[in-house]
Amino acid sequence: QVQLVESGGGLVQPGGSLRLSCAASRSIINISVMGWYRQAPGKERELVALISSGSTNYSDSVKGRFTISRDNAKNTVYLQMNNLKPEDTAVYYCYAKFSWSSRGFWGQGTQVTVSA
Repeated sequence: QVQLVESGGGLVQPGGSLRLSCAASRSIINISVMGWYRQAPGKERELVALISSGSTNYSDSVKGRFTISRDNAKNTVYLQMNNLKPEDTAVYYCYAKFSWSSRGFWGQGTQVTVSA
């Protein structure tokens, strides 16, 4: 079993920045993929950004504004979010799939609200 704990959400004005963190209870060296999804009210959960051993993947809506990174020593993945827009408002969920597990793991989510 793996626990994923998100932090860094909050209320920010349009154009502002936030950095989300996702700390895993186990080493992330052997992840297949790890990253972020989000779910806005009344909408389905959607991919934001993923990182694996050699690549990153972003949704078109966040390319050029969000950056995903990892710190293996801290078992943590980050999402730097710049130039935030009201449409970025959602609950952001951390996701991790490890090479040794047949299923992925989810965090509890952190709320991001972009509003003036």
